[in-house]
Amino acid sequence: MKTFGWGVPLTAVMVLSLTAALTGCGNGTGNSANAKVIKIVSSLPRTGSAKEQTDTIVNGIKLALEEANYKVGEFKIEYEDKDDATAAAGQWTPERESIIANEAVKDQDVMVYIGTFNSGAAKIAIPILNRAGLLMISPANTAVGLTKPDPAEPGTPDVHRPTGKVNYFRVVPTDDLQGSYAADWAKDMGVKKVYVLDDNEVYGRGIALVFAAHCQEIGLEVLGHESIDPKSLEFKSKMTSIKALDPDLVYFGGTTQTAGGQLAKDLVAAGLDAKFMVPDGCFEEAFIESAGPENLNGRCFITFGGLLPSKLEGAGKEFVEKYKAKYKNEPQAYAIYGYEAAQAALEAIRIAGKKDRMAIVEACKSIKDFHGALGTWSFDENGDTTMRVLSGNTVTSGKFAFVRLLGEESKQ
Repeated sequence: MKTFGWGVPLTAVMVLSLTAALTGCGNGTGNSANAKVIKIVSSLPRTGSAKEQTDTIVNGIKLALEEANYKVGEFKIEYEDKDDATAAAGQWTPERESIIANEAVKDQDVMVYIGTFNSGAAKIAIPILNRAGLLMISPANTAVGLTKPDPAEPGTPDVHRPTGKVNYFRVVPTDDLQGSYAADWAKDMGVKKVYVLDDNEVYGRGIALVFAAHCQEIGLEVLGHESIDPKSLEFKSKMTSIKALDPDLVYFGGTTQTAGGQLAKDLVAAGLDAKFMVPDGCFEEAFIESAGPENLNGRCFITFGGLLPSKLEGAGKEFVEKYKAKYKNEPQAYAIYGYEAAQAALEAIRIAGKKDRMAIVEACKSIKDFHGALGTWSFDENGDTTMRVLSGNTVTSGKFAFVRLLGEESKQ
C-alpha cells in the first residue's frame, strides 16, 4: 500500500479528504469551531478609489452589530471585513472575489455574506454561495439580471442559481428602475438629444442599455451608444467627436473606478456644451475628487437608489445622527445600506433561531414589513427590496446636492 512520506496510507488520506469535502458541502452545522458563534463576512473593495465609500458601508455594518451587542439570542456574532480588490488593480477582481466566497463556504461558522459592492463581483460570488446554501445580502448591487430576467444577459437570473433556489438578496432598488427614471428626468430637464457611453461592465452597460431604450420609448433621440476602455488615460478625442453631434446630454453608465471622473473632465476640456449624467456608481466623494468640482458644478446630474443622508427622515435621520456621533464625520450615500443589510442579516438569524445556513436563508425570504432605517420594506420573491425611493442629485460648490425624487415617488 502506497503511503505519503509521514507514513499515512494513501487510502486513509483519500477517506479524510472525502470526509472533509462532504462536511464542507453541508448546511453550516457540524464541523464548527464553536456552536454558539455565527460569523458574518463582508466582501467589498477596500483598496482603491472605492475605499471611502466602502469605509462608510463597513461602518454602517459595525454600527448595526454594535447596537445588537454582537449577539442574537444565544449566538455570539463575529464580523470579518474582507477586501475583494487588489492594489495592482485598484478595484475588485474576479480572483479575489472567488477566493473570499470559497473561503466563506468552507468556514462552517459563516452564516451570512454581506456584499458585493460591484454587480460584476456578485456574478462571481452568487453561484458559489448558492451551491452552499449561504445567505448573501448586498448593500449596493443594482444590475437587473442578478435577480430578474435581463434581455441583455440571456439566462439570467437562473445562471446565477445552480441549485434553482434563491439565496441572494439586496436592499437597493434595481437598474431597470434607475435607468428608466434617469431618462424621464432628462426629458423633464428639456433634453432632446442624448449620447450614451458605458464601461462595458455588467453594471455600467446594463444601466446604459436601460437608459437608452427608455429614451427612445419617450421620444428622446439617441445619437449614439458605445463602450469605452476604462483603462484609457483620456477621452478628449472621443468627446470632440461627440461634440460634433451636438447632444444636450451625455450619459455614462459606469463608476468612478471605470473613468467617470475623467470623462467629466474631458467633456469640459473638449468644449462640449452638454449636461453630463451618471448613475449611483459615481455617487461618492471620490467621483468629485477625480473629476474636479469645477467640471461638475451645475452640469452634472447623478441618480441614486435612495436619498442623500441629509434628506433622510425618521429612522434614517436617527441613523445619520448615530453615525456622526460614532465616527465623527458624515456618512456617504451607501452607509445606510450597509447598516440595513446588517440589520436584515440579524433579523434572518433571529427568525431562524438556529445555526443552519438554509434555515437562515429561508428566514430571510420571510422578512416582510421590516421597519428599518430606510423605512418599511419587504423582500419579494426575487430577493429584491420593495423600496422604490430614487433621487436625482447634482453637484453644487463641490458637494452633492439633492434636486428631486424620481419615478412614482415624485408624483405623490
